[in-house]
Amino acid sequence: MRKAAALTAALLTLAALAGCSTDDDSRGPRWRPRPGLAWQWQLDGRVDPSVDVPVYDIDGFENSAADVARLHRDGRKVICYVNVGAWEDFRPDQDAFPDSVLGRPNGWKGERWLDIRRLSVLRPIMERRFDMCRDKGFDAIEPDLLEGYGNDTGFPLTARDQLRYNRMIADLAHRRGLSVGLKNDLPQIPQLVHHFDFAVNEECAQFDECGELKPFITAGKAVFHVEYAEPTAAFCPDSRRLKLSSMRKKLELGVWRAPC
Repeated sequence: MRKAAALTAALLTLAALAGCSTDDDSRGPRWRPRPGLAWQWQLDGRVDPSVDVPVYDIDGFENSAADVARLHRDGRKVICYVNVGAWEDFRPDQDAFPDSVLGRPNGWKGERWLDIRRLSVLRPIMERRFDMCRDKGFDAIEPDLLEGYGNDTGFPLTARDQLRYNRMIADLAHRRGLSVGLKNDLPQIPQLVHHFDFAVNEECAQFDECGELKPFITAGKAVFHVEYAEPTAAFCPDSRRLKLSSMRKKLELGVWRAPC
C-alpha cells in the first residue's frame, strides 16, 4: 500500500510539474486589455492621477509603488514604461551597461542605441528592470524602442535579431505575470502579435499606417495610439472605426491629452 501511495504521489508531482506555467501565477491571471479602452500616457515626471480613464501608462523609474497603488485604488490598470532598446544616461542603472553594447545616439538627449544581439548582457539588466515594475505593483510593461533594426544604431542589426530580442522581452514580462505591449515595429506585427498582449503606437495616422495594427484588434487586443501633429478631427473617425484607443498628445508626454 505504501509503495502504491508513493507511486501515486510521484505521478501527481510529475503531472503538476508538467502543467506548470512560466508565468508568475501568484499574481493571478495576466491583464489582457481589450480594444477601445481609454488611456493616459504621462512620461514627464511623477504621475498626475486626476485624469478619469481606466488605463495609465507611466514611467517605471520615476513613479513609486505608492503612486501605482493610488491608481489601483481609483480602479485603474497601470503600465510601466521601460526603455529596452536604448541606454539612458539619467537612469540609476546606467553603469550596468558595458560600453560594448552602446551604439550611436538615437536623437533623444542622453540616449544611445543598444546592441540587441547581446542577449546574455542585456537579459539580466532587463530582468532587473521588469522585477522593479512587478515589485511596484504594475500590471503591464511598455517596452520602448523595439525597432532598432530599422534605424542607424551603429550595429548591423537584422529583422531576425529584432524578432529574437522582442520575443525575449515579451517572455520576461510574462514570466513575471505582467502583460506587455508591442511598441511600434509595425512590419513585424504578423510575427509578434501572438507574443504581445496589446500594442502601443505613435503616429500611425500621420503616416497612413493604422491599418497595419488590425491584427491586434482582430485578436481582441487593445491598440493604445497617439498622434502629435495631426488634429483629432483628422484621425479620430478612422480610429473609432478601427477600434483604436486614440488621443493627441504633446511630444513631451505631460498631463495634457485630447482623446477621440
